[in-house]
Amino acid sequence: MRPLFLAVFGGLAIVVVAVSAFLLLRDRPTGPAPGGTQVIVEDANLIGGPFVLTDENGNRFTDADALGKPTAIFFGFSHCPDVCPTTLYELSVLLGQLGADADRLNVLFVSVDYERDGPEEVAAYTSVFDPRIVGLAGTAEEIAAATSAYRVYYEKIPLENGGYTIDHTASVYLMDSDGRFVGTLAHGENMAVRLQKLQALIADA
Repeated sequence: MRPLFLAVFGGLAIVVVAVSAFLLLRDRPTGPAPGGTQVIVEDANLIGGPFVLTDENGNRFTDADALGKPTAIFFGFSHCPDVCPTTLYELSVLLGQLGADADRLNVLFVSVDYERDGPEEVAAYTSVFDPRIVGLAGTAEEIAAATSAYRVYYEKIPLENGGYTIDHTASVYLMDSDGRFVGTLAHGENMAVRLQKLQALIADA
């Protein structure tokens, strides 16, 4: 009986641990995760709002400048090792697939690395991607305001060599032509699905 008891007990223990892990991950709020985090949306009306940043040419750029066309906006940084270059490359591919309709869409890259990324740095960074992607930079206060408006998570992570990286939300936010949040492009999402989302966003404008 003892071996049978241990086998049953051990099986139950594994089930309890598995269920506990599932519940923990299911309810986990947006926070640090390898490769960036995805957006958890509880109320779409809470995403988006006023911001004041600086574009690649040193000109003031606000949320009002994006109105009139739907917008895809992504928050990252130029020293990002994987998520950011991959996302901007994939956005460039999607813009190419959209053809002439791509001109009916704003695509914004906002650097959350206010210490290292100014207008010149974001200009150099976005220059290797589709020219329709506009890079934006800001001060610590301006970036805090913009990320707060879009409920973007970002956190400076020290590295052993004395430098730092930044963990951040990995999703691309989709806003309609009136500045209302309508959805996201998730990191790693099927490209065909993302293309359909952008086509629908443009068609509804």
